[in-house]
Amino acid sequence: MSKEPLKIGVIGAGSISDLHLQSYQQLEDAKLIAVCDKNEARAQAKSEKYGIANVYTDYHELLANPEVDAVSVCTWNNTHAEIAIAALRAGKHVLVEKPLCKTVEDAERIGQTVRETGRTLQVGFVRRYDANAQLVKRFIEGGELGNIYYAKASILRRLGNPGGWFADIERSGGGPLIDIGVHVIDLCWYLMGRPKPVAVSGNTYRQLGNRANVRGLSFYKAADYDASFNTVEDMANALIRFENGASLYVDVSFTLHAKQDETAVRLYGDKGGVEVEPALELVTEKYDTILNATPQVDHRSINVGEAFRNEVAHFVECCRTGATPISPVEDGISLMRILCGIYESAAAGKEIRL
Repeated sequence: MSKEPLKIGVIGAGSISDLHLQSYQQLEDAKLIAVCDKNEARAQAKSEKYGIANVYTDYHELLANPEVDAVSVCTWNNTHAEIAIAALRAGKHVLVEKPLCKTVEDAERIGQTVRETGRTLQVGFVRRYDANAQLVKRFIEGGELGNIYYAKASILRRLGNPGGWFADIERSGGGPLIDIGVHVIDLCWYLMGRPKPVAVSGNTYRQLGNRANVRGLSFYKAADYDASFNTVEDMANALIRFENGASLYVDVSFTLHAKQDETAVRLYGDKGGVEVEPALELVTEKYDTILNATPQVDHRSINVGEAFRNEVAHFVECCRTGATPISPVEDGISLMRILCGIYESAAAGKEIRL
C-alpha cells in the first residue's frame, strides 16, 4: 500500500460537493487535485476555495488525467451511470452519490463494470456511516433487539421541493422517494441485515406542486430553481416485503399539508426496538418491565458533517487496501430495484414482485 496520498477528483460542483470536498480536505491520506463542472465559474470557485490545481468542464478530460486515482461523482442522477462507468474504465475508484443511478438496467451495467475492472465503487449511502447507525448496528448484531421483523421510516416535509433538477424527472428520476426516501429506506434495510426484497406496493401523489405561493417559510432551493416547472411527485409511500417475512413501511414528501416537518426511523424486533430518528432511543424489556434506554452520545440525531467525513475516510481506506466498502455496488443495485419497483407499483396500481 503506497504511502502517497490518494489523489482525488470531484465531478460535479453543486451544493453536495462541499461535503465531499471538506471531508477529503481533512484527510492526511487524500489530496484534492481536480474538480469538474459544466459551469466553469462554479468549478473555479471550488478550486479557489479548496486549493485544487486542475479545473475542468468536461469530465472525460478529468478522467484522462493519469494523476487522478479516485473520483467522487456529485452530478445529476441521470449522469451517474455514464460517469461512474467511464471512471471505472479509466482505472479510477469511484464514490458515487446516492441514488446509484436512475434505472435497474443502468445499475446492473455499473455492477458489471465494477466486476470487469476490479476497481472500488462505493455508493453514497451516507446514513450508514453515521456514528449512531453504527452504534445501533452493534446492538443489533449483539442480539439486543432479537429478530427485526418490522421497520417504519418517514421524511415528511411540509414545504421543501428544491425545484431545479430535483423537480425534473428526466434528470432526477423522481421526487422525494428517490431523493430523500432512499436514505431512510437504505438505513432501515441495512440495519435489518439487508434481507432480500421480494415485493413492493407503492403510491405516489402529485397534488400540491412546489407551492411557490406559500409565504413566510424558507426552504432550500436548487441553483436552477424555477417555480413554474415540476414533473416529480409531491409524496410517496410504500410497503416493502422481504424474503425472511420482515417488512418496511416508508412515507416521504417534498410538500404536504402537515403541521410540521417529520423525520422518523424506527425498527422493531422480538426482543427490543430502536428509534434512530428523531432522537436515538432503545426500547427493551427486563424483569417484566418495559425500559426506554437513552444512549449517552454526542449527537442523538445524525451528525451530517461527521457522517460524510466517515464515508469519505472509509472510501479512501477501501481504495488503498482493496477492502469491500460497507455500501458496495450490489447494495446500490438492490436499492434501485426497490425504488424503481415502487414507482412501477404506483403507476400500475398493484403490488410488484421484484
